[in-house]
Amino acid sequence: MVGLRFGLLLAIAFVAGAVNSIAGGGTLLTFPTLVLTGMDPVVANATSTVALWPGTIGAILGYRAELKEGSALLLPLAIPSLIGGVTGAVLLLQTPSDLFEWIVPFLMMFATLLFAVHGPIRDRIFGDAGSRSRRWWAVALCLQFAISVYGGYFGAGIGVLMLALLGVIGLEDLNAMNSIKVVNGMLINLVAVATFAASGIVDWPVAASMAVAAAAGGWAGAGIARRIGSGRLRTAILTIGFATSVLLLARIFF
Repeated sequence: MVGLRFGLLLAIAFVAGAVNSIAGGGTLLTFPTLVLTGMDPVVANATSTVALWPGTIGAILGYRAELKEGSALLLPLAIPSLIGGVTGAVLLLQTPSDLFEWIVPFLMMFATLLFAVHGPIRDRIFGDAGSRSRRWWAVALCLQFAISVYGGYFGAGIGVLMLALLGVIGLEDLNAMNSIKVVNGMLINLVAVATFAASGIVDWPVAASMAVAAAAGGWAGAGIARRIGSGRLRTAILTIGFATSVLLLARIFF
């Protein structure tokens, strides 16, 4: 029974790492699985974050060729990612999550819809996508900070939120967008992992075992995303986004 449980956790971590690399939402696989094995929800959330973090390293290695296109955005977005990530992690440790759990599914649904129709919204808000004015930067950085707070707090579907943001602010190439997403996701979760580790609530044996599988899944997911093409990748992202929203709603009502 112990061996079966261990094998299940490794398999779920691998798939979650791949899903995070493609669009995000891996937390929705690891978090409920850990809870179902009898782990306290807060401990499960922290352990899931630690376990999936190496998967972002694997994804970055998989997307290293695409990082050049979005390199100008990496450092500016990294700052609100780090500040927001630690803010969200501290909030998780200090506040009850009941109200936030009600908000999250609707936030995810909004993000998925935003990703689906971001073109007209981008044109209306920013005009020329190539013109990065002060207004452009202010909106982009504020939105990234808000996403990062959510990422540090819970993080399910954070990839879809960041892809929606990157689409709204003018990026078109989905693989380049994914490369920026995984770097900022790595930074958000890095500070969250440090915060959770300092609090002493992480189940380290479980997290370490799952981390190896998640890293392999993250690397594999980048290769899958590159091979399936932009059209199918867009469909996969939208499917994961809507599925994430439904699963989050199910957690509330059932």
